[in-house]
Amino acid sequence: MHRRHTVVDSPYGPLTLVATDGVLSGLYMTEQRHRPPQETFGERDARPFTEALRQLDAYFARRTTVFDLPLNLAGTPFQQRVWQRLLTIPYGRTSSYGQLARDLGAPNASRAVGLANGRNPVSIIVPCHRVVGAAGALTGYGGGLERKRRLLDFESGRDGAAGPPPGALF
Repeated sequence: MHRRHTVVDSPYGPLTLVATDGVLSGLYMTEQRHRPPQETFGERDARPFTEALRQLDAYFARRTTVFDLPLNLAGTPFQQRVWQRLLTIPYGRTSSYGQLARDLGAPNASRAVGLANGRNPVSIIVPCHRVVGAAGALTGYGGGLERKRRLLDFESGRDGAAGPPPGALF
């Protein structure tokens, strides 16, 4: 297993991107809960991240709403199922922990869905920020509730900037 990382600025603070064997395996915010130790990220090298950085730049500039990147997500089978389901939540929309549990065929597993959501290793790209409480309340986010609110406001156009790009899927 060969790991590399880079750190880039974003509207939400510095982001650390990690690649395992050349494939994106982590995207962490500063002070993120469940962030692995820095020494596990490998040598600093931006080369494996050219496409991820291009797509993140397009996302933050409102030129795209969908990421198309290979991902290397290490987790339990249940976590993998939750993370794959997160990828289907459209830009500008939210889903609840309970709805995700029902979608996964485990209607009583909303707490387990929340725990898996919190362990998502590739925030923003795997949009765990789009998951809210049953009544729409902002609950739990590894990057902090203020960042979650800002990301949701950004995607919905409530941040005062222009809305999503023309033709964006909702």
